[in-house]
Amino acid sequence: MVANRLVRLIESHSEELADSLVVKLHTSERTTSYRKIPAHELKSAVEQVFHNLGEWLMSKTESDVELRYRELGLRRASQGVTFPQFMSSMLMTKEHLWGFLRRESISDGALQLYGELEFLQTLTNFYDRAIYYSSLGYEERAKAAKAA
Repeated sequence: MVANRLVRLIESHSEELADSLVVKLHTSERTTSYRKIPAHELKSAVEQVFHNLGEWLMSKTESDVELRYRELGLRRASQGVTFPQFMSSMLMTKEHLWGFLRRESISDGALQLYGELEFLQTLTNFYDRAIYYSSLGYEERAKAAKAA
């Protein structure tokens, strides 16, 4: 199955993908507030998802995604990462993975290309849900700050 091959490709390169993404997050003008977060903390969070991507895409429930990303939204908001910069980081993460797959994966035919497109749609859906649940974490943090 094409999706399994692509997942294994990302998982087997999770450390280098995480390293290069952290550099992007720390140097991009779209994510300047990420410079306050230690590189090792960012790398650990990113690498954990990349290393277990198959599990996140294939077997984690909606509740698992909600719990993980609502918590991430709360944490990033408390670290002073603005929501637009958080959104940029999530979009950069998705683009980072797509770029890696474009460089490393070559389709042999229409069926494989279809499988790759299907996988990219699954990846996009995952990140869309992650962004949504993270926004709930940001909202929760804003309500708590307002009440305090």
